[in-house]
Amino acid sequence: MLIDAVEYQRILGDELRKLRRSRGWTRKELNQHLQSEISLQTLATYELGTRQCSVVRLVELCVAMDELPQDLLAKVHRRVFLDEPGRVRVDLRKVVADAPADLLPLRRWAEDRLRQTGEQGGGEIALDLPALERMAELCRLPTVDLIARLRRYTSR
Repeated sequence: MLIDAVEYQRILGDELRKLRRSRGWTRKELNQHLQSEISLQTLATYELGTRQCSVVRLVELCVAMDELPQDLLAKVHRRVFLDEPGRVRVDLRKVVADAPADLLPLRRWAEDRLRQTGEQGGGEIALDLPALERMAELCRLPTVDLIARLRRYTSR
């Protein structure tokens, strides 16, 4: 499975920030609940996804905010691999413009879909798991690999 480390780190940071804010805490208040002291700048870079944190640091942050680390990582995983429960959002225009040769069936399907919908469709679509499985089969890829590769074709 291919993992976009930059995207994963960004989403992890976003989830950490959402978790802190759901507690109603500032970064300074979170820092006061940590076992070890971290600079506010370091906390900010974790939340922005511009700095990787160790597994131990991640667990420390989760414990301080009363969140199981596996629950936080499950949220990140869902966002990275499935934008909606059971669905992956894809910008068909990006697929048409950039899909490599091994994704030719996907590119052809995207071209056809764009022709059918015209301008009113906007080019963005949410693919459910059965559609992803069928497309992966046509591209001769494991479904998880196709999902990971589709990340580059999101509208974000």
